[in-house]
Amino acid sequence: MKNKNYILFTLLLVLSFSAFAQQGKQNRADTLFNKFSFVKAAEVYKDLIQKNYNKDYATRKLADCYAFLRDPKNASRYYKSVVKQENVPVEYYYKYAQSLRGMKKYKESQVWLQRYKDSGGVVNANDFSKDVNFITSVFGAKQQYFLDKVRFNSKYSDFGAFEHNGYVYFASARDEGVGIKRVYGWNEQPFLDLYMAEAGTKKNVDHSAKVSGDVNSIYHDGPATITKDGQTMYFSRNNFTEGFEAKDSKGLTNMKIYRATLVDGEWTNIEDLPINGDDFSTQHASLNVDDTKLYFASDRPGGFGGSDIWVVDIEPDGSLTNMHNIGNTINTESAEGFPFINNEGVLFFSSDGHTGLGLLDIFATIKGESDDEIVDVINLGVPVNSNKDDFAFTMNPNGITGYFASNRKGGRGSDDIYAFHREPVLHVEGVVTDAINTNPVANAKITLFDDQGNQIAYMETDENGYYQINIDRNKDYKIVASQDKYIDDYRTFTSKNIQTELITINANLLLNPVPNVIKLAELNTIYFDFDKHNIRKDAAEELDKIVSLMLNDYPEMVIRIESHTDSRGKLSYNDKLSIDRANSTYEYLISKGIDPARITEHQGFGERRLTNGCEDGSDCEEADHQLNRRTQFIVVKME
Repeated sequence: MKNKNYILFTLLLVLSFSAFAQQGKQNRADTLFNKFSFVKAAEVYKDLIQKNYNKDYATRKLADCYAFLRDPKNASRYYKSVVKQENVPVEYYYKYAQSLRGMKKYKESQVWLQRYKDSGGVVNANDFSKDVNFITSVFGAKQQYFLDKVRFNSKYSDFGAFEHNGYVYFASARDEGVGIKRVYGWNEQPFLDLYMAEAGTKKNVDHSAKVSGDVNSIYHDGPATITKDGQTMYFSRNNFTEGFEAKDSKGLTNMKIYRATLVDGEWTNIEDLPINGDDFSTQHASLNVDDTKLYFASDRPGGFGGSDIWVVDIEPDGSLTNMHNIGNTINTESAEGFPFINNEGVLFFSSDGHTGLGLLDIFATIKGESDDEIVDVINLGVPVNSNKDDFAFTMNPNGITGYFASNRKGGRGSDDIYAFHREPVLHVEGVVTDAINTNPVANAKITLFDDQGNQIAYMETDENGYYQINIDRNKDYKIVASQDKYIDDYRTFTSKNIQTELITINANLLLNPVPNVIKLAELNTIYFDFDKHNIRKDAAEELDKIVSLMLNDYPEMVIRIESHTDSRGKLSYNDKLSIDRANSTYEYLISKGIDPARITEHQGFGERRLTNGCEDGSDCEEADHQLNRRTQFIVVKME
């Protein structure tokens, strides 16, 4: 039965720039958050809250930012709002409890901890048994890292593992001496040497796996790092050069960082660096992402106490300049060492000066307004850290796997290498498409539900119909796309039993127009040059879309044409110019095969229907005037 009611309204594909801007801000905030840039992320989340865009989600993330920044007052302020949200994840009860504990509101903290437990949350027995840094507990509330077996540990000290070009390099005291047994008097273990083995090896690694060349000496050698091109190695060694062991005023042999180059498969041309000294130790070399900076640990004068982390620039000719201490946000009166910089530029290090779980703990840094500014540190929590020494953290370029060392209970030797994998942020993403014309649907609302039908998050697609939402692993979801004039589409999917490396689940959605839909993607407004009525190339492309739509997809559709001008010129002249534009548009469509009977009118309205405030005498940019020089298409009938 044909619809006898003619539908009369203007089809304007007005992009919701505000929505796009807010979605862009959310994406930027999430990216900053995932890179530990919590100061910057917090500012963006605040703006999203102020504009009431995805407010619940932004509030949760803002609270997390303050938690990671060790600001329990502000964290508690926002977590207080978060725990009132409907269907809030239960871990936020725990986070709120920890923020209250950070403010020493112990009774109130216990109330929310109990609510967390009553809601099914699991709390370690010692969670409140020691007064550890509250951010450690927040960061460790949800396990980020998972341990994997390393099969090449020995009964002696093994540490400093990192991967390069399919091999794992590490320092070890496993060599008891082929001919002469040499031991380090401090612990009665053999001296350290540098080894290499195929990554993932399950074979025994003995003295035959030592790094080739002149790196290994009769004293301590290692740990090390290698430049991205594989041609230069920086490594720690006792102050021992050309058979001479130098001692300081106390009779101790300190550590130095040496540089070696790869020649015909062997590491040679050993170079004593100018950052070294006989009266202090310099060790634990680490390179930044582009090999332009060398980070290291040293107890040289000018530090904050114990050993500190320092950095020096590496010039193109290999010279070292601008050496400086990286500051007391990281360095304390105690010992800091083993710096490592991942591919995202995040600095990791070990310390017994920051509050932790045991002796040496591994920490990550938090960036400030600039990438060079470090505002705080985060304890990586369990299982990376323990109540023993945990150190020498490295991460592979994939950002998922890596190594660290620990002398915790259960290892094979004094210090053992542990491999880890972490579960990176998982997200669902996709494109929402018009089922009729296959064009992307902008501003479609995307709603994510859990398997109980509870709404988890929502957002809008961008101008390309794209969306992305962070999700948890090991759960079932339903995602729904909706927009006015379209029939909802949905998909169910699961994040259970997927590979750790996977960070994206694709869920494209297809929207079918509601019957008699008139807001069709092809019917774009077309525009004209100033004082012209000829069809521009870009306008012809849009008109060709309308021709295809009317001939192929909607053979019964009837339209009318309305043309307009900007305000410049006389009223009577603009009336005529707009009629000329309407005629040009009409004639173009007819020339392409559109039946004249399917175009009820082609009218000109001059400057009488401006889309903005660019009236006579107004100070408007040319782009604003352009918006008024247009022809629009009104669907009169769909069938």
